[in-house]
Amino acid sequence: MASAPDPSTPVFLEAIVKLQAVAATYNRTEVTLAPHILYTRHGDLHVDAVTLERDGRPPKEVKLGTFKLSGLSGVRITPRRFAPSALFDAKAERYQGESLIAVDVA
Repeated sequence: MASAPDPSTPVFLEAIVKLQAVAATYNRTEVTLAPHILYTRHGDLHVDAVTLERDGRPPKEVKLGTFKLSGLSGVRITPRRFAPSALFDAKAERYQGESLIAVDVA
């Protein structure tokens, strides 16, 4: 039997289309993410995103991280907009056949 869809999925779909940041709690830490792609891996939904803030502060290093949707709580879209990162490659092998939606980098 298939598991129920993650309730945060619509938030990430909207955020990726509108290029809007998402706020959430991850490992008891408040994060603001710029989601770039929503995809499945081993049957679970994941999002690759640039962390814009961690507990209200910008990260020391800009990087694209992977977050399992079920590990994020209190997910909500924010009015903050973002530009797609040069670190993101939608054609990367890891996304092939698994991608649901990605930012448009054109």
